[in-house]
Amino acid sequence: MQLHWSPKSPYVRKVMIAAHELGVVEQLELVRSVAAMLKPNPGLMEVNPLSKIPVLVLDDGSTLFDSVVICEYLDARAGGRLFPAEGPARWQALRWHALGDGLLDTLILWRNEREREAPLPTLIAAFELKLHASLALLEAETTELEPTPFGIGHLALVCALGYIDYRFASQAWRTHVPRLAAWFGAMQQRPSVRATEPVDG
Repeated sequence: MQLHWSPKSPYVRKVMIAAHELGVVEQLELVRSVAAMLKPNPGLMEVNPLSKIPVLVLDDGSTLFDSVVICEYLDARAGGRLFPAEGPARWQALRWHALGDGLLDTLILWRNEREREAPLPTLIAAFELKLHASLALLEAETTELEPTPFGIGHLALVCALGYIDYRFASQAWRTHVPRLAAWFGAMQQRPSVRATEPVDG
């Protein structure tokens, strides 16, 4: 299987954490691909018309995107443990995943906005408000996150919090959410998380 990949993408990181957790990293051929919002990549568009990564090209030539679809596919191949099968555990895992992914979407839009020649202050303020509201919710739910087996929800939240550190270090978010900060610190010690730290280059 080929995975269109970048060392900076938090969505690619989701897939790579899943691959490490499931023990399938060696089954992936990583293809370095550039996906820039303002410059669609013609080569990438051959496998994903949205010109986004990650994209998983299966051995039969068919493709899967986006990150959560790829994660669920790898999970199913490996016997399934990142996605609870049913009941309240499944809905909570998917809810945490939606929060993590939604926070990532917000952060990426925020980063794009702040790099414009004349960023809109009201838009920047809205992004910051959403960030702090999300962190406050997670602080309140940390006692539930901690005992729950590591799954797709945890994975998405780890990538979102890691992206804050990578692109928004000035936020110093840990000051306001000590329980969440401690949980994230523990998550950072997982081999899958340590192996997928974003890097420039």
